[in-house]
Amino acid sequence: MDTATENHRGQRTITVGEGRLRIEDVLGVARGTASLSLSKSGAFRDRIVRGASFLAELLANDGVVYGVTTGYGDSCTVAIPPELVAELPLHLTRYHGCGLGEYLDDEATLAVLVCRLNSLAQGYSGVRYELLEQLAALIRHRVLPFIPAEGSIGASGDLTPLSYVAAALIGEREVRFSGRRREASVVLDELGLRPLRLAPKEGLAIMNGTAVMTALACIAWKRADYLTQLCCRLTALSSIALRGNRGHFDPRLFAAKPHAGQNEAAAWIFADLHADEAETIRLQDRYSIRCAPHVIGVARDALGWMRRDIENELNSANDNPLIDSENGLVLHGGHFYGGHIAFAMDALKNAVANLADLMDRQLALLVDSKFNHGLPQNLSGSTGTRAAINHGFKAVQIGASAWTAEALKLTMPASVFSRSTECHNQDKVSMGTIAARDCLRVLQLTEQVAAALVQASVQAVQLRIGSEGGVSKTLMPQIEDFIAETRAAVPFLDEDRPLEFELRRMCEWIKEGKWVLYEND
Repeated sequence: MDTATENHRGQRTITVGEGRLRIEDVLGVARGTASLSLSKSGAFRDRIVRGASFLAELLANDGVVYGVTTGYGDSCTVAIPPELVAELPLHLTRYHGCGLGEYLDDEATLAVLVCRLNSLAQGYSGVRYELLEQLAALIRHRVLPFIPAEGSIGASGDLTPLSYVAAALIGEREVRFSGRRREASVVLDELGLRPLRLAPKEGLAIMNGTAVMTALACIAWKRADYLTQLCCRLTALSSIALRGNRGHFDPRLFAAKPHAGQNEAAAWIFADLHADEAETIRLQDRYSIRCAPHVIGVARDALGWMRRDIENELNSANDNPLIDSENGLVLHGGHFYGGHIAFAMDALKNAVANLADLMDRQLALLVDSKFNHGLPQNLSGSTGTRAAINHGFKAVQIGASAWTAEALKLTMPASVFSRSTECHNQDKVSMGTIAARDCLRVLQLTEQVAAALVQASVQAVQLRIGSEGGVSKTLMPQIEDFIAETRAAVPFLDEDRPLEFELRRMCEWIKEGKWVLYEND
């Protein structure tokens, strides 16, 4: 079922409770291009109400439920006195308020809220409909808990960071609202929202899940998808500048090796290169040009199964225990374990770091007069006597080498560093949130390398065309547009100037997907 409709302002509305959400749905809400609502379906509401009612009836009849009538984790053997059951969820939210590190930004925080809401809306968590309404209200009003990035081992889910979501729902701790840091209780009061009083399982239901790692994975997936496309465009620019061989990307060549992502990348590059290009310099270009589709194709193909696993996690009930009201069962298990996200993020950061390495090598060819086939050393646009004191992209290439090295260093998989913790109850854990944070850092570093190559490759193409008296017909229209759009923000480099803020602008463009690249839907 399609979960997206259009509201009266022409904005998409993502409806939770009416089918599977996609990565783009989460990011649409997180980035403010879509609004969110709960399903108005009576069947959906009844399903949620039945789960909460079944749990309440079970407790009224002295039922035993982990985390409700028992302590948490290794304390599951501790029985909670009936008169204290109602207080237990509040203690869970409070003692997990020990996160450290940087706070998640607005986009990541909203993505976390959407992921948690969608999981609870599966109807297996035993929460009241009022909790879903309160969580949806936080999203709708952009009331954003301050969520520390560090402190989750990825099983029992993202307990510590999600405790900050629970705290906001009950009016505790601080939130960001309208650009200011405020007390949650004050903001809820201003919005006419009453602090939620948690029912016996609701603290556990909010916190015992994979929403943080899944939200970060959604963001990472989208940025990686765009970055692979940008790498194709930059490979084409580099090939033009180096007078490379268009035949390296010929569809007839790639038909003999049918990896779909590899063929897709080659086709994009091939289409970017003019059929009437000048005579090539080498019969076979160096690997960072010739084998670019093979490097990029690995990431393109991996994105397919990563989407599958991320969206399965997004649309799952991943707390513990699960409440099956239809069959009258309480199902104790380990769905909070974030292994699929951990593995996807470990793999993605490896694939992305390879893109950094590829672009770093392409940049090294462009700036070096021993390999760039007649372009100026360091791609300096300075001429005449002033050329002696101008150094073009020399320092930028050094920076790109540093960013690449750091990205490569961070490819150590987080998921293999499981640590036995919590009195050896949580003795095998996923580290999924750490893997996702690592992946986002590798993406940031790789986007920095891409920003350097954007500026250098555009400069190189213009130098090549100018030096050979070339005219615009030697460039495909999409390449001309890319150069023109880039040049509107980043001038040609003739006299040396500080490039930091131009590079930062390019990083933002890449992160936001500024250029329209290839149609792949």
